[in-house]
Amino acid sequence: MPEPAEDRLEPTDSPCKIDCYCRLDGLMELLSRRYAMQLICVVGAIGPARYGEIEDAFDDVSSSTLSSRLDDLVDAGYLDRERYAEIPPRVEYDLTDDGDELCRRLQPLLEWAADREA
Repeated sequence: MPEPAEDRLEPTDSPCKIDCYCRLDGLMELLSRRYAMQLICVVGAIGPARYGEIEDAFDDVSSSTLSSRLDDLVDAGYLDRERYAEIPPRVEYDLTDDGDELCRRLQPLLEWAADREA
């Protein structure tokens, strides 16, 4: 259903400027990878989380895909990976400050998507 004309922003009223999109390239490429946004949200919801706890939050994700995506998010600075010198080895993931901010900024997008599904 199209928006009523009075509810649409005119191009001059838009908070987005054409030159701002290029700053999103790297972030959008990362977040568009399978499970990336979900991982940010899961780790944000459960706090410092072990790999098994994160894996349990997903139904059909392969361990190689999950490990790869966690590594991507660590490399990008959105997750911290803490390895403890224990037997058996223990690794925990937690949001960095940037990851926490990203998680909070994703919330309105998730709410918008949920509203569209309703």
